[in-house]
Amino acid sequence: MSVVKRFLGDTAVYGLSTIVSRLLNFVLTPLFTAKFSASLYGIFTNVYSWSAFINTFLAFGMETTYFRYLQKVDAEDRPKVANNTFLITLVTAVTFLVCLVSLLDPIASWFGRKGMQPVADYKFYVLSMGFTLAADALAVVPFAKLRSQNRPIRYSVLKFCNILVFVGLNIMFLIVLPWFLGKYSEFQTYFSWFREGWLGYVFLSNFVASMVTLIMLMRDMKGFRLRMDVNMVRSMLSYSLPIFVANVSFIINEHLDKILMPSLLPEHIGERDLGIYGAIGKIAIFLSIFVQAFRLGAEPFFFSYAKNENARKTYALIMEYFVIAMMLVMVGLSMNIEWLKYFIEGGSAKETAEYWSGIGYIPIILFNYVLLGIYMNLSVWYKLSDQTKYGLYISGFGAIVTIVLCYLAIPRWSYVGAIFVTSIAYVVMLALSYYWGQRNYAIPYRVKKIGMHMCIGSLLVYLNYTFFYRNVWSGNVFLLVYIVLIFVSERKFVSKIFQT
Repeated sequence: MSVVKRFLGDTAVYGLSTIVSRLLNFVLTPLFTAKFSASLYGIFTNVYSWSAFINTFLAFGMETTYFRYLQKVDAEDRPKVANNTFLITLVTAVTFLVCLVSLLDPIASWFGRKGMQPVADYKFYVLSMGFTLAADALAVVPFAKLRSQNRPIRYSVLKFCNILVFVGLNIMFLIVLPWFLGKYSEFQTYFSWFREGWLGYVFLSNFVASMVTLIMLMRDMKGFRLRMDVNMVRSMLSYSLPIFVANVSFIINEHLDKILMPSLLPEHIGERDLGIYGAIGKIAIFLSIFVQAFRLGAEPFFFSYAKNENARKTYALIMEYFVIAMMLVMVGLSMNIEWLKYFIEGGSAKETAEYWSGIGYIPIILFNYVLLGIYMNLSVWYKLSDQTKYGLYISGFGAIVTIVLCYLAIPRWSYVGAIFVTSIAYVVMLALSYYWGQRNYAIPYRVKKIGMHMCIGSLLVYLNYTFFYRNVWSGNVFLLVYIVLIFVSERKFVSKIFQT
């Protein structure tokens, strides 16, 4: 039980920093929806979806590879692990930037093919995002090193500074400067470069934040040496290649709908619906925070604890209470959607109505995050047993399902179809991972208990949405009932946690 408590403690530290950082980022959502139309917000969502896809190529699975090889090599060879993984990300980042700069014109023209913004603006978006992605890629291994050294405070401070710079610059460009120039018009001569409400300031803010973070990481990168162990690199690439392909497939499952939507729907409708989809998805940020905090704490813990005799039972126990916690957050958010929706008001009544037209589907988006969290938890088996090829098979099959269903569902049902495509893909991936996992690295998950908690939480949300029309009061009564049921059924576990 003390092991679980230690795991919860590490996750809580990562979780606190993630919550604070993401909540600060969430503050920008009402600002963006007020300043940008749904169509313009759709461009923002589309570019960031592409960036998530490219980021997978730049990281090349080195984060997981780093943690795995720390456990495989002797203590004196661990600096080599850091050096080699960092060198690989350095090569991918430099190669990417050379290709991006060389092909900037055609890439920007392709993004601006529908004429929503001038091509020159798209050049700025693409270039800013490209250098941001390169900086983030170079930070992957140093951040992984901090996690492996059990330094969550340092990790959290850096992440917090990153988001603080990003939020601060956005507020300056979108609120402070327009107010200042409106009140003191005599200074407009000095700010002739300024464009009020320009989307490019979002990408510029992100770039500056990433560069500040990379500079702050320099002291943690002092131990890195540009020395390559060819044999270790070959072994690492052999291990990471299936993870990389699996990550690409996984990003397809998560972001392909947002990438394809402008192309699969009529002109302007695609950008508008993508903007709505992106905005309502921001309310699910609270559950995505939980999933991310779990991943940050879980991955190094799972690898370091793998040799313990009762490791598999511990993994199963973590899964149970992870799902319970996720469902509790999902139910809580779903029941309070009628006041949370005010975070995505538009700049006019018409734009607000557009953004709010999708709030009824937020519980499904939240449930998709629950499925994502379960899949991430399940994936421990093929990483620990060095059978990463199965990650490739699972994510690859999920990607095929996503691609086929996106082309069938999005033209007919727009973002609603995209939401359900994600659900189907995750269910397929969960089923495959559980089936192969139990055959190759059996973990005694209590499937019936997990399924019961998911069904009860989902049923309560369905009842409130169908018969009480998302009423906040009835919803919170259902939430209280759910909390009581959890407490009664899990009181022994909770008491043990506080006693140890």
